[in-house]
Amino acid sequence: MSNRTIAAISTPQGTGGIALIRVSGGDAVKIADSVFTGDLSAAASHTIHYGYIKNKKGERLDEVLVTVMLAPKTFTREDTVEISCHGGSASTRAVLNAVIEAGAFPAEPGEFTKRAFINGRIDLSQAEAVIDIINAKNELSRRNAVAQLGGTLSKEIKSVRDELVHLSAQMQVLIDYPDEDLADVTKEDIEAVCGGCAARVARLIDSADSGRIIKEGIRCAIVGKPNVGKSSILNYLAGEERAIVTDVAGTTRDVIEESVSVNGIPLVLSDTAGIRDTDDTVEKIGVEKSRRYIDSADIVIVVIDTASGIDAEDEAILEATSDKKRIVLYNKIDIADAEDTDGIAVSAVTGEGMNGLADEISRLCGLDEIQSENGTVITNMRHKAALIGARDALARSADALRAGMPEDIVSIDIAAAMDALGEITGETVRDSVVADIFSNFCVGK
Repeated sequence: MSNRTIAAISTPQGTGGIALIRVSGGDAVKIADSVFTGDLSAAASHTIHYGYIKNKKGERLDEVLVTVMLAPKTFTREDTVEISCHGGSASTRAVLNAVIEAGAFPAEPGEFTKRAFINGRIDLSQAEAVIDIINAKNELSRRNAVAQLGGTLSKEIKSVRDELVHLSAQMQVLIDYPDEDLADVTKEDIEAVCGGCAARVARLIDSADSGRIIKEGIRCAIVGKPNVGKSSILNYLAGEERAIVTDVAGTTRDVIEESVSVNGIPLVLSDTAGIRDTDDTVEKIGVEKSRRYIDSADIVIVVIDTASGIDAEDEAILEATSDKKRIVLYNKIDIADAEDTDGIAVSAVTGEGMNGLADEISRLCGLDEIQSENGTVITNMRHKAALIGARDALARSADALRAGMPEDIVSIDIAAAMDALGEITGETVRDSVVADIFSNFCVGK
């Protein structure tokens, strides 16, 4: 890692009340002091100082507050100075230029977080959680990323890996001194530890489906025959007129998608074309597309017109979706009573009953369970791939044990499992992977 002192604007570009320039490295205080009208040379750690930033000519560039934070109690575990100036492209760029002219180097994307990782403040999975927090599009995703940043996933991975490390050390004694009575590990012990670790790894892999929901949202296809209120349902949930609503059947010819959060639940809603037999070429294409969306959806919301009752077309749609996670909505209860329904009675016009829809989606997708496991749900495909590598290596070790292979052969696969788990936390990851991860960060983070 370079010893150079780096600087960057850490707030979004553009006009705003406040902007922040972050400086990190061994010369952070010295450089900031050289452009500041006050005296920072003897400043205590975690103190704030008022003054002005000046350029080489001594001209005042902006009125600022400067926060001094000394190593190791900083994000990067290096001396860090944060300059809070007025927002706006001209003022922030002028302050940054003054800092760079005084000796700082422009930071690369993600370089502050990379230094926190290299200096041991966070591991690699926690570093990846930083960008997940920044990119979180819903409350569930944000909470999971914050828990991961706090080390929930890291602790689970480390716990499994530590078991394998301890086992490997015991086996090494057995391998190095086969004729001595030094080791206290048997093949049954090896099989038990590998089996237990494999089960824990498998649970994490299984959580990836929940992780996709957390990160991307629950895919909900709103289906039904024409003119039952599918577009009205989408518009109500989206809080705006996203789909055209008319009394003319077959208005929706294509699929309209909208990402929304309903009671904190991330949803990707698809308003599909009404499903019915039709000779209209364009409408027929829309109906076929609706059927494909049913196949790929996590949940299908079937809308029934309460005013007209269930007919043969409704029955056909209910039959076609019977093998899916499904919610049946009886819409238009503002104009007709819904009696003896096996679904949820709602009005997309008044909103009556719509809270029940969110509750049912939560129940079907097991969101209560997902939320209770925040931080140990796999949302990162790199992590999933590493876990699959660990699972497969442990499976090979079990096969070798059953085949009566010697301990030195079994230990190879156990070491491979340890390495795979270490890729998640960064203990065994390649430099090229680390570089690729941090290249996706924004400058200033």
